[in-house]
Amino acid sequence: MKKVAIIMGSDSDLPKVEGAITTLEKYGIPFEVHIFSAHRTPEEARAFALSAKDNGFGAIIAAAGKAAHLAGAIAANTILPVIGIPIKASALEGIDALLSTVQMPAGIPVATVAIDGSANAAILAAQIIAVSDEALAERLASARAQASAAVLEKDAEISAKYNKN
Repeated sequence: MKKVAIIMGSDSDLPKVEGAITTLEKYGIPFEVHIFSAHRTPEEARAFALSAKDNGFGAIIAAAGKAAHLAGAIAANTILPVIGIPIKASALEGIDALLSTVQMPAGIPVATVAIDGSANAAILAAQIIAVSDEALAERLASARAQASAAVLEKDAEISAKYNKN
C-alpha cells in the first residue's frame, strides 16, 4: 500500500492535523509526518516533494496557515496528488490560508479541503490510494455505509418522537 505524507508548516499546526493522523490510522494507511516550511526550509520541502513518489508515497497532505504556500510549493515539485489543509492561524480566521491554498495556477493543482479539515484530507488521500487497493476501497465503502445507517437511525428516532400524524 502506498504511504501518505502529512506535512505541516509549523509544529503549531499539529493539533489541527491530528484528525488526519487518526483517520489514516483508522484505515490502516501507512504515513509519515514532517515539518517543512515553504519559507523557512524551501530546499528541504522541495527535496521531500521531488523524492516522494520514489519513496513510496501515493498522496501528500500539506497543512499551513497564514500565507499557506506549503501545499503549492510541494505540488510544484511532484506529480503526486497534493491535498491542502488551510489552517486557521491568523486574524483572518483561515480565509487567507484558504485562498492561498485553493488559488493555484493552471497546471499545478492542489485539492483543498475546508479550513482545519484534516479528517477530510485524510479521507480524500485514502480514496486516491483506494483506486488501486480494493481492500481499502471496501473499508471506505463500509465506513460510508455505517455513517449512512447512523443518520437513518437518528431520523427514525426524531420521526418517532415528533411525527405523530
